[in-house]
Amino acid sequence: MWGNRKRKVTRIDSLIGQQTKIKGEINFSGGLHIDGHIEGHIRALEDPSAVLTLSEQGTIKGDVRVPNIILNGTVFGNVYAEEHIELAISASVTGNVYYKLIEVAAGAEVNGSLIHSADMANQPALPLEHKKKKKSSSNDSESESS
Repeated sequence: MWGNRKRKVTRIDSLIGQQTKIKGEINFSGGLHIDGHIEGHIRALEDPSAVLTLSEQGTIKGDVRVPNIILNGTVFGNVYAEEHIELAISASVTGNVYYKLIEVAAGAEVNGSLIHSADMANQPALPLEHKKKKKSSSNDSESESS
C-alpha cells in the first residue's frame, strides 16, 4: 500500500563535489546536491520547488532553509524544511529541525528538537553575514576627550 507511491525524481542543477570545501553563504534555486563540505548558511531563493540533497559524505556547518530537503549526511545547525524533509539512514543533525512534513529512516539522528510548523513564515530569518565597521559618533569622541 505505502510502497506503491512513486517518488519524484530530483533534478540537480548544481553539484558540490566530495573534494570541495566552501566557506560562505550559498543561495540557490532548483536542485543542489552536496557531496563536499560547506561552512555557512544555505537557503533557496524564492523557489518553492527547490531541493537540497546532502549525501552521506557531505557536511554542512550552518543553518539550512530550503523547501525540500533530503539528508543523508551531517548538519551542524538548524534545518528549516518549508515543505518536506527526508532524514535518511546516515543523516545526523545537531540542531533543531523545523518541518511541515517529515520522513525519518531508522538510524537517522537528531540531536535537537523536531518542531512541526505548518506555517514556516513565522520562523526567524537567517542572519545576514555582513560585517559592518563600527562608526564612532561625535558623542563618543566628546566623552573620550573629557
